[in-house]
Amino acid sequence: MENDLILKSKNELKEKVKLDEPKLYRVLIHNDNYTTMDFVVEVLVKVFHKVPSEATKIMLEVHYKGIGVVGIYPYDIAVTKINEVHEMARENEFPLKCSIEEA
Repeated sequence: MENDLILKSKNELKEKVKLDEPKLYRVLIHNDNYTTMDFVVEVLVKVFHKVPSEATKIMLEVHYKGIGVVGIYPYDIAVTKINEVHEMARENEFPLKCSIEEA
C-alpha cells in the first residue's frame, strides 16, 4: 500500500491511499475413477455457476486430461468454493477433489 498526501486546500492535507489488487488463484478440479460425470457437471453448475454446456466441456477436459481449471478467484472465494465442492462430494459419497494454485 502506498500513501500519498494531497494538498486539498491552502491549510488542509488529505491522505490518498492506493490499494493493491488482490492476488488471484485458479481453482482446479481433479479426475478420479469413481465420481460420475453427471455429478461433476452438477457441481460446476451449482458451485461455479457454469451453464450446462460449459460445465460439460470442463468435465470432459478433466476426464481426458486429468485436471481442469474451473475458475479464477481471490483467495477467500477460491477456498470457499473448494470447501463447497468437497462438502457436496462428501454428502454424495464421491472422492471428488479440487485444489488451488496462484494464477
